[in-house]
Amino acid sequence: MTIPIPSTLTSLTHVLRSGELDLLAYLETLAAHFEEWEPRIQAFVPENGRFDRLYQQARTLLEKYPEPAERPLLFGIPVGVKDIFHTDGFVTQAGSQLPPYLWSGHLWQGGEATAVSRLRQHGALIMGKTVTTEFAYFGPGPTRNPHNPDHTPGGSSSGSAAAVAAGLCPLALGTQTIGSVNRPAAFCGVVGYKPSYERIPKQNVLPLSPSADHVGLFTPGVDGAEMVAGLLCGQWQLVVMMDPASQPVLGIPEGPYLERASAEGLAHFRAVCARLQGAGFVVKPVAALSDFDEIYARHNLLVAAEAAQVHREWYGRYGEQYHPKTADLIERGLRLSKEELVAARNGRWQLRRQLMQLMEQEGIDLWLSPPAPGPAPVGLDSTGDPVMNLPWTHAGLPTLTLPAGKNEARLPLGLQLTARWYEDEKMLDWAADMEQVARAE
Repeated sequence: MTIPIPSTLTSLTHVLRSGELDLLAYLETLAAHFEEWEPRIQAFVPENGRFDRLYQQARTLLEKYPEPAERPLLFGIPVGVKDIFHTDGFVTQAGSQLPPYLWSGHLWQGGEATAVSRLRQHGALIMGKTVTTEFAYFGPGPTRNPHNPDHTPGGSSSGSAAAVAAGLCPLALGTQTIGSVNRPAAFCGVVGYKPSYERIPKQNVLPLSPSADHVGLFTPGVDGAEMVAGLLCGQWQLVVMMDPASQPVLGIPEGPYLERASAEGLAHFRAVCARLQGAGFVVKPVAALSDFDEIYARHNLLVAAEAAQVHREWYGRYGEQYHPKTADLIERGLRLSKEELVAARNGRWQLRRQLMQLMEQEGIDLWLSPPAPGPAPVGLDSTGDPVMNLPWTHAGLPTLTLPAGKNEARLPLGLQLTARWYEDEKMLDWAADMEQVARAE
């Protein structure tokens, strides 16, 4: 027998902690939903006895916390974990055909990934490993878009975004090196949060490009993202607005960057901006990112060079087992000089400083932009283009994807917010006010 499940993460945490929703009954309903939807979507790495394990872990949790008042914030919440996070009790395959012992031997010193351990400490249950593209690059896995299985869910955090969108778990961890959180969140119609660079620790997460890798997360709504960010991010501060009626000034980065969106994506973006303006938000066009082509080339150089450093030894031994897209990345990286890599790394700080100065000069609190050129492309051979996420990732600024309706084909579209360095708290607080307007169709 199925039971009603709250649609938001914060509501679900409340009823599980209070006991209004029995944890074992919840898992039973979730198991029936999982059995129906997971074969269609393939969001998770296969696991024998998944729910037998979860039932046992839930019983242990109930024994540990019999009194509702003592239960931790994420008591009984199932979490999907992208398969590049070391997670106790699971093998990390990273979407690859290579033997996992290659990285498990020396990369996992210190044990489980910090982000996973923090969620466990707050009472979360690990639903399982979610599918990732090979080594979190572009080689796609089997995951399909829950809104239309003929379309990509995005990547590289394919399984995490699809799992939350399909209701298989209310929270999932992902990573972003170019656009691997914000883009799949948009394609799947969920909230995707990428923090300021290194605000969520990356310990014991298999790297692709350490200078660009960010740990992020997916939830159904902003309230859940804000709650979990407070548990995972370092130095998190509660936002206390002096004027409850104050609203952010929203900047549109006009210029060559915005021109990378498709005609459909740009028209939708303009319509969402108009809705926000109609709701009383100040929306201000600002010329920005005039050197976008240089930023684009620099970030891709950085990722290639650092991926080649990470994979040099493994690729030398197992090159034929790499996906062609990953192999091409590594080959390009191996041809780059140390001087080029140093320049690319330095460019991150320069871009951050330029964007921060421009925001200060123009009085901009948040940038608005499309999180992808358009809706999820048809086919599973590609995860889509991360071009709209690239400059913000390169600068290491915090970003958030809000669901923003659907197109005529009923595929989700989103809105991307970018805040100042280490102003994640303000971004999420403002996003909660913007969410309903963005979602309106």
